Amino acid sequence: MDDSPSGSTFLTDSLELELNTEWCKPPCFSCAFDNRGGGKHFSGESYLASGSLKRLILSLDPLPTNFEEDTVEIFGIQWVTETALVTSTKELFNLLRQKLYNLETLLQVNCDFGQISILHHRADNIRQQCVIFLHYIKVFIFRYLEIQAAESSDPVHPYVTLEAQLPSVLIDELHGLLLYIGHLSEFSSSSPGAFVNQNHMKLFPPSWHLLHLHLDIHWLSLEILHMLGEKLKRVVYSHQFISMAGDNLTNVSLLEEHCENLLCDLIKLSLNKFDKIRPSEALMSHHCPCSCIKELWVLLIHILDHRSKWSLSESFWKWLNKVLKKLFEKSDDQRRPVPLIQSRDLLGFSWWIITHVASFYQFDRHGVPDEMRQMQSNWNFVEELLKQSLSIQDGILEEQLRMYLHCCLTLCDCWEPNITIVNILWDYYSKNLNSSFNVSWLPLKGLFNIKSPLSMLEMVKTCCCAKQDLDLCKSSNSYIIFLCILAKVLKKAMQNNGSHPWKQVKGRIYSKFHQKRMEELTEVGLQNFFSLFLLLAALAEVEDIASHVLDLLNFLKPGSVTSQTALVWKGQMAFLLMYAQKNMDIGVLAEKFSREFQEKAKEFLVSKNDETAQRHVLWTLLSIYIDGVQDVFETSLCLCPSHETLLNDGFSMLLRACRESELRTVLNFLQAVLARIRNIHQQLCQDLQRENVDLTVQASLLAKERHLAAVTSALWRHFFSFLKSQRMAEIVPLSQLADAAADFTLLAVDMPGTAPSDLQPQPVISIIQLFGWDDIIWPQVVARYLSHLLQNSTLCEVLSRSGCVSFQSLTIRSWIRCVLQMYMKNVSGPDDLFTDINPEKAVENEYMEQLAELTRLLFKLSEVKSIFSKAQAEYLPIPEDPKKALAQFLEAVGITYRNLQTLSDKSAMVTKSLEYLGEILKYIKPYLGKKISTAGLQLTYRMMGILVKSWAQIFATSKAQKVLFRIIDCLLLPHTVLQQEKELPIPMLTAIQKNLPLYLQGMCVVCCQSQNASAYLNQLLGSVIEQYIGRFLPPSPHVADLGQHPVLLALRNSDTVPWISSLKKCIAQVIRKSYFEFKGSVPPPRLASILAFILQLFKETNVDACEIELLFPSILKCLVFVNESQVKRLATETLRYVIKACQVGSEGGPVTQLTSVFRQFIEDLGMKYNYQVYSILETVAMLNQQIVINLISTLTQSLKNSEMKWGLGRNIEQREAYGKLLSLLGQMGEEEIQRLENDHT
Repeated sequence: MDDSPSGSTFLTDSLELELNTEWCKPPCFSCAFDNRGGGKHFSGESYLASGSLKRLILSLDPLPTNFEEDTVEIFGIQWVTETALVTSTKELFNLLRQKLYNLETLLQVNCDFGQISILHHRADNIRQQCVIFLHYIKVFIFRYLEIQAAESSDPVHPYVTLEAQLPSVLIDELHGLLLYIGHLSEFSSSSPGAFVNQNHMKLFPPSWHLLHLHLDIHWLSLEILHMLGEKLKRVVYSHQFISMAGDNLTNVSLLEEHCENLLCDLIKLSLNKFDKIRPSEALMSHHCPCSCIKELWVLLIHILDHRSKWSLSESFWKWLNKVLKKLFEKSDDQRRPVPLIQSRDLLGFSWWIITHVASFYQFDRHGVPDEMRQMQSNWNFVEELLKQSLSIQDGILEEQLRMYLHCCLTLCDCWEPNITIVNILWDYYSKNLNSSFNVSWLPLKGLFNIKSPLSMLEMVKTCCCAKQDLDLCKSSNSYIIFLCILAKVLKKAMQNNGSHPWKQVKGRIYSKFHQKRMEELTEVGLQNFFSLFLLLAALAEVEDIASHVLDLLNFLKPGSVTSQTALVWKGQMAFLLMYAQKNMDIGVLAEKFSREFQEKAKEFLVSKNDETAQRHVLWTLLSIYIDGVQDVFETSLCLCPSHETLLNDGFSMLLRACRESELRTVLNFLQAVLARIRNIHQQLCQDLQRENVDLTVQASLLAKERHLAAVTSALWRHFFSFLKSQRMAEIVPLSQLADAAADFTLLAVDMPGTAPSDLQPQPVISIIQLFGWDDIIWPQVVARYLSHLLQNSTLCEVLSRSGCVSFQSLTIRSWIRCVLQMYMKNVSGPDDLFTDINPEKAVENEYMEQLAELTRLLFKLSEVKSIFSKAQAEYLPIPEDPKKALAQFLEAVGITYRNLQTLSDKSAMVTKSLEYLGEILKYIKPYLGKKISTAGLQLTYRMMGILVKSWAQIFATSKAQKVLFRIIDCLLLPHTVLQQEKELPIPMLTAIQKNLPLYLQGMCVVCCQSQNASAYLNQLLGSVIEQYIGRFLPPSPHVADLGQHPVLLALRNSDTVPWISSLKKCIAQVIRKSYFEFKGSVPPPRLASILAFILQLFKETNVDACEIELLFPSILKCLVFVNESQVKRLATETLRYVIKACQVGSEGGPVTQLTSVFRQFIEDLGMKYNYQVYSILETVAMLNQQIVINLISTLTQSLKNSEMKWGLGRNIEQREAYGKLLSLLGQMGEEEIQRLENDHT
């Protein structure tokens, strides 16, 4: 089957057609067409798309290219084209019925998969033969049927006689044929699958072909009857039948009877579908089982309306109305076309079918939808239907009423406006305003549950929309749908007839409201009241309606229910908002409403400390006002003095009375209003800066600017003063405090003259000082506030032009404070100060993100970029972690200082660096109190350690030394550290242990580079080393355990190589003085641990002469005076290590110093402890003979001194021990032995 008509000329409106010589396939009903694109409504073979209907209406040849030959094949037999219908009428119709029977028998055949194609083609062949025959009748009537003259006595040819009888015979045959096939509704009930069309191969069962053949017969019979009447111009009587009314059957009565039967059948088909759907889904479900039924409806509409134009019949709507009434009325009339129809909701079905059928009027004669086509209305029937629907004695269900009104709304969209419909509905709803119109199982989607004035206006806008949702029954109640109908009708009527329809509606609506009626309204009724009048205001006279509403509201009792009061406030605010949307003066409404707000704010302040329900009620009202005023500001195109009226002293009282959650709402409002004011100001500035501005326009713009300034002053007066007073209070949400302060700062940039006098003459700097640079403000506020400011390029330019040279420095200082205080909950509160948990989780995500954002923006400042550039680190990526970023910045400052060449540059850099730090110890002091924060201590000691090391050369200057002294005193040498008997908190001790190397390295550099050499600096360094060598010594003297000792790490990980020797010397001095001093022969405590530390110290670095001088004597004493094995072992190991480390021949170096130490050791202890001395030197001799050789003279002299002291002559045992030592020294030793033997003194 071809989906497109073979002759496109059928779609033209010309009366002459270009005839093709080829046979054109006659049109027929078919839903077997591809409509996957959704653009086609009917098959190309349909009666509409093929032009068949148009040719029927225009009385043109039905098939101009068909039946042109002398003979025609019908039902497989050749017939003479011009005479067959006259001579063989009954035979042809008998063959038609036989073919119908053959097709019906195919329904009994088992239609399995293998038989589908065969059955389809057989059924299709039968159907095409039948359709061709019926079209042949049409062509015969148009071309060959002669109109017989009046009867005469002259003999006539038998053919002429038969031809004269043909119209009556056709009526009889058509009537019999229609009786034979029966009603469509009966067929559909017996073969429900006949409408199914899901076979993309276009192979259909016999039932589908039979049903569509029945449709063809019904429609072609109508065409034939209509053509008979058009051709003969007279009534044709049947010879065999009478009509249902008992009269003789005629072509007209048969046509009307058939039309009525067809409408009944179509209604019955629709009813079967209607009973299976919910009312809420009625308009989303179409009533036609397939497109062919839809086409039949459209064909009936066109043919009946066409016939009504010539008074041949009634219009389609009258036909349908009459059939609907007959079907549903109870009557004993036995001549009914079909039995009484039963349905669960006959009224609903009537609405449903009327609405769907009305949409078919959009299709023209070709089946093409035309939205501009004038649709004939059926208001008279609908008015009666509406009255019946609303006058049900037992009451109508809300779900059904929604469906009825949705249908009515759809009809209002299709047809001309009808004020009567509105009046009927208003009479119903005016009596039921207090009803909620709910369906228990069907929740509404927001239209009925009014939450704000803006949502009330949104509901009105929705009602006034040109197109409504198909699921309107689910999303809106019946009252809302009524408002949609009211809006639709009024808008259409006022477009056509001006204000007259509005006056009609206005009078009927106004008349229903008076004092008694207003007092009867419940909360729901009042809500419906506002919805109605807001809708009217949106459509017609806003000021008149608003004034009337205010007068009606005065009828409400002052002591009425509080929920009603809230609703009244919402309604009033909705009207105020509507004024703003329409750019009207809000003065009258604003004055009245703001006074009420001020009174309620005063009551709210009085009840500040109460926990009563009254406070909650007051807040409900106040929040309505706040939200509404915000909407007014955001909606208004420009601000006028009336807007200032809305921002009265009530806000000052309200802010003082709010708690945290309430403050959030008010500050959100403030931010929205500030943003709107700035937008309007920017627009005004752009308008004023345009060239060739008319003087009148310029004056108007300047007036608007003055009005804007007045509104802005009210915000400064009522809001900023509160924010300023609450900078350190705990009640204001920190994020919103920062946001609001930033908005005011930007407002001061745009409109500095509006700021209060206490911020002048530089309001921007004054505000930043209050919220960005003040050290007593929460770091969370500062970080968020400065982030807002640094994002604004305009602000940064203003600050650069203002001469505020310290802007960037002070901002950097605040950033450093924010990073250092990230683990503090509260700057001022002594209790519950920290969150002592995992450092990664100790900071709120929001604050960490804000701090990261501030870091990113700060690193874009020119001053920061300059520092990194001079430090040759400008290409380093900005760390995401603010702590790493701070460390990177501090290191860059130190490198920058070291790279400077001139004294003036260095002096300026020191000043700038100290400005960055500010009162840095105040920032970290809370971490050092009684409350312990592990994460805070780790951060503090780490950052301060990096600072001391990186800025060592800066701290070496006289300007910065005080800061260094305070850092060391506060972090490394607090009073608790100096009290040896008192244990430090473990978190603090851990933090010091991890970061002490940084401090020692930095302090060492400071000591070496200090501009004014101070003994105090060296003393300070020695005190730190003294305190922490002992505190971090391991309990067991294992050298391996000392590898991570922070003092040793300072030597190992130091990049300050030039100054490492001074640090080693200081460490050695401290050990000698505090940990390694023998009192006579009594050893110091923890000797084994100290020896292990000294051994590790020697292993970590090169052995210097200084260390030998300071530490080696005590090591030798350990070998002499201490018998503890562990000490002996460690001392011996240290001795061996030192001897091996000393290189022979390094004159003036460690070896010389080592020899000097041994010499002194021999002189001090050689006489008394000669055997121990010889034993030690034997060990040394095995490692380095030269050292002992250099000591021979000293040893010999010590021997002689010992013998002389005792006065007993030669000490044979001592000489033998000494000789044993000398025997280890080679030739020099042998020579000394010989000399001792030859010496007789």
